[in-house]
Amino acid sequence: MKTLKWMIITVIVLGLLTVFIGMPMMKEQTKKHSPEITARYIENGYDLSVVYSSPSKKDRIIFGKLVPYNKVWRTGANEATTFTTTNTIKVKGKKLPSGTYSLWTKPKVKSWDIIFNKEVPNWGVTILSGGSETTRNPKKDIFIINVPIENLNEVIENFTINFENKEQLHLTLAWDKTKVNVPISR
Repeated sequence: MKTLKWMIITVIVLGLLTVFIGMPMMKEQTKKHSPEITARYIENGYDLSVVYSSPSKKDRIIFGKLVPYNKVWRTGANEATTFTTTNTIKVKGKKLPSGTYSLWTKPKVKSWDIIFNKEVPNWGVTILSGGSETTRNPKKDIFIINVPIENLNEVIENFTINFENKEQLHLTLAWDKTKVNVPISR
């Protein structure tokens, strides 16, 4: 009986150490390689932000290899990428109410699917899959839109999400020699 009691206590202590020390340490280590960045746009009545982790290219083949085509990607590294709007907006004509959403993408050769999801999971991928499976729940998708890719002449070393306003507001995602522009309006 004493042995069983000590085994249970040991398992509980190890579990608590993992949750309260191991996981925060792991997150801190991964952020050294893929720092967390916040992109904001506060103009013309918009108040938008995206929080994501920015991995580097490091001479790797990105799209089609590191980030497979036709497979949902967490859109960055580490935790799931989040998109926040304080007002109802339209994303390529589809209504997005104010709130915080997880932002997922499915890169394809000539276009990307952009996915806004109601749930914001703690981490963007499952640990047991070795990072190949996302934690996205498709039943919680608000909508999926498709946008064409823009081939760039210059390499973008770090994955970058930003807002650009040239006649039309766009959420932009760029890495390596690929960029997508997601139109945003009222």
